[in-house]
Amino acid sequence: MHASGQRPYRVLRHRDFRLLGVATLVSVIGTQMQNVGVDWHIYVLTRSPLALGSLGLVRVAPMILLSAWGGILADRHDRKRVQFSTQAAMAGIALLLGMATLTGRDTVWLVYLLTGLTAAANAFDAPARQALVPRLVPTNELQSALSMNLTFMHIAVITGPSITGMIIGAAGGAGAHSTRPLAPIYFANAGSYVAVLGALLSLHASGRAEGGGGQRESWRASLRAGFEFLFSNRIIVWTMALDFFATLFSGAISLLPIVADQVLHAGARGYGWLRAAPGAGALIASGAAALHPLPRRQGPLLLWSVAAYGGATMVYGLSRNFYLTLLALASAGGADLISTVIRQTLRQVLTPDELRGRVTAFNMVFFLGGPQLGEMEAGFVASLFHPAAFGTVVSISSGGAATLLLVSIVAFAAPVVRRYSDHHGDTEAQRPT
Repeated sequence: MHASGQRPYRVLRHRDFRLLGVATLVSVIGTQMQNVGVDWHIYVLTRSPLALGSLGLVRVAPMILLSAWGGILADRHDRKRVQFSTQAAMAGIALLLGMATLTGRDTVWLVYLLTGLTAAANAFDAPARQALVPRLVPTNELQSALSMNLTFMHIAVITGPSITGMIIGAAGGAGAHSTRPLAPIYFANAGSYVAVLGALLSLHASGRAEGGGGQRESWRASLRAGFEFLFSNRIIVWTMALDFFATLFSGAISLLPIVADQVLHAGARGYGWLRAAPGAGALIASGAAALHPLPRRQGPLLLWSVAAYGGATMVYGLSRNFYLTLLALASAGGADLISTVIRQTLRQVLTPDELRGRVTAFNMVFFLGGPQLGEMEAGFVASLFHPAAFGTVVSISSGGAATLLLVSIVAFAAPVVRRYSDHHGDTEAQRPT
């Protein structure tokens, strides 16, 4: 679905979408600043790849446990109210982290705890946020809306890490040995949530799901209905599984502090630029997709983009040159953007509105769970080797190679993915598994 050849930026003419999109951009910049800050925070406190990788477990466990309930909540209640509550909660958590850091009470376990609480709030926030998008734009502009949201996200992924790197770098030696320079980053994130809170109060669109069937069902029946729909659509299941395992193998961004400091000797400022590189690559890919709409036969493109993601990850792991690493990370971000647009669009198009919250929540386990479990796996593998820099190289490069093998297996075992075309009536894609 290509919105009749319209450019994605035209979707901004819809007031509610534009209002919430720009506000979310501000908030995600703050979130990215905090995410990058937390990774550097743990590195300064521990210098341990295993401790860095454990952040993945801290971020993914609440999501796995709670996201299904978040999806049911989004299908039963006003999605605007759900998101307002979760955004306010995350603002409070960021404020607490900033205060603890400023006063020197920022132990590793406290950082883990507050990071986990943020992930728990996000498990309820993301289903409501994503399920709200189809209510803000016409159906024929949904792919444009999703592409624009991804563009906003990747602008934030460039801006947030760059700001964090400059803040840490400006602190000089203190930024490498003290966590106190990170406090302003957390305070800025707390303030960024105000933009979304204001936008949610100003939306005209209804936040309630069409159909309302979930309101008459028990929680167990609602959960079962979501699972039954999900596993009756082969293309959704296969693409979610492909995304999960690719990011499980290649997810290694949490090891970037070690790469920047011990492999490339680029310091905190270089770390910020490297963290921004995937977002820059995604933004370039987004612009290319806007100028040249994706082809109808999107299955082969999906497989090639995931393969490119794995290959770029291998280069990221093996490189000893700062600029080559920067290019590899940007390439990985661009490839991931293309696969994400394809997967999100087919999921939104094939899912009824009354089930979107639940299906989005199940997808979160794959879409966000894979990278975070991948961070944990990467940290564990890296910790098996000494020194840490060598273990990091082995961990990242082997993960990229595993992703290439995965794509070959899926291309052979799942012809429904290889043959997928962007048509509403793709009966093969919807055939029960």
